[in-house]
Order: sequence, then structure tokens, then C-alpha cells
Amino acid sequence: MKNIWIEGIQGMGKSTLLNRIAEQVPALHVCREGDYSPVELAWCTWMTEEEYRQIEHCYQPIREEIRKNTFREGSHYIVTYTKILTDISGFHKEAEKFEIYNGRKSIQELEKIICSRYWNFSDTGYLFEASFFQNIVEDLMLFHLRSDEEILAFYRKLYEGIEKENFRMLYLYSDQMEEIIDFIKRERCDDQGNEMWYSLMMEFLIQSPYGRQHECQGFSDLIAHLRHRQRLELHIIEEVIGERAAIIPSKEWKMEEVLAFISADNEGKSHV
Repeated sequence: MKNIWIEGIQGMGKSTLLNRIAEQVPALHVCREGDYSPVELAWCTWMTEEEYRQIEHCYQPIREEIRKNTFREGSHYIVTYTKILTDISGFHKEAEKFEIYNGRKSIQELEKIICSRYWNFSDTGYLFEASFFQNIVEDLMLFHLRSDEEILAFYRKLYEGIEKENFRMLYLYSDQMEEIIDFIKRERCDDQGNEMWYSLMMEFLIQSPYGRQHECQGFSDLIAHLRHRQRLELHIIEEVIGERAAIIPSKEWKMEEVLAFISADNEGKSHV
């Protein structure tokens, strides 16, 4: 059974596609954002034993919940901390400090962690959401200010060490970026109608080194960034992944064609 990566810019329908595939192929091991994953660390900690014991000590009332959501890899502790529901003030903010993204690691540390986990992954039958591009590319672009050429070079290196025979990517694409982002901007609101997702996305962009360098301020800057990221990811697919990736129209794909691509023994074709 293949390993399947679902990618695409925010709002393209990654979760919907993942859920449909999971329904059709229940044998797949599904890794959504925030789940424990053998390759991705978004919304998870990456702690030394000393750091982990300190968190346990500081948050003793939820120690058992922390332990239930902890996975050890060698000398490091991964806590799926966003899955822990608690009213204890400061827990999630404190745990967030131990993520690897948003400039929290040097470029050398970041690349070493990512490559090590991907290159040591040899299982099959996994379905990953936003694990190959989204968080990694955002971090390299926004916080480490890497050029497109440098990011492409990193992905050449990363992909070189991956077991490719069982690698399949489904990339959701649209050239209607402004319309899609405007829709989810209005859709992802709280009960009072506040645009929570959009506010967080704008703060994330504006406060990043990239956002400060380019004086990002509003909706048009977010759209420009996401269009740039989509072009770059499509370029990586073309130059690095090739026919092991299928570029499919956002929200207009056909399930039978998706299933045929991810189950094919050959390398398939670049579009579905």
C-alpha cells in the first residue's frame, strides 16, 4: 500500500479530500495536522528529556494527559499538546515554545530534524495531511527567508533520501486564490462572527521576518504570499517529484480517478 501526501494552499479542501480517501480506504493510517506523525511535527513539541520532565513538573494536574499524548523518539519527546484540553493558564503557550517551526530552530537544526525523520520513515499505508509542503515551506520562506532556489535545493536533498516507490502526492490547485481565501476568511469565524482564522493568518504573516521585510499589511499581501507559495510548490513538484504527484483541481476532483492514481503500481501521470 502506498503512502499518500495531500498538499495544497490553505482552503483548497485538503481535509475534505483526506476524509473521503480515509472512508474509501479504511486500512490507511491517517495523520491529520496535530496528530502524532512519523514525519511531520506541526502542532507537536520536540523536547529533550530535561525539557519534557520540566513540563511534567510544572503541569502536574494534567501529567497523565501529557503522558497519554507523549511519544518518544530516541532522546526526544513529542507531545501532541493541542489534543490536551485544559483550563490551566499558559500550558499551550508554554508547550508551543518547543515546536520546531516559526523560526524556533536554526536552519541547520530544522533541516536536520526534517531530513532525519523522513529518511528514517520506511512504513507504508499512511495518509498524511499537509506534511510535506505547508509547514516546512512556510517556515523556510517566512522565518528563514530562504530563496525559491534554496528551498528547491532543500527539497531535492530531502526527496533524494525518501523511499520513492510507495510515495504518492495529491496536490490541490486553483488559480482562484483570492476567491477561495475570501470564502474561508468569512467561513472560519467564531460564534460572534469574528474572522478568527484570517486574523491569525495575518498576524502570522505580518509578524514574520518576511512580513516585516516586505511590509505586509493586508489581504492583498496574504494573497501575494500564497500565490508565491503555490507557484513554488508546483515548481518543486515539476522539478523534484514528477509523476509521483498528481495536480488536481480544488473541489472538482473525481474520487474514482483519485483512487486509481494512489493505487497504481506505475508512476501514474502528473494530472488527474
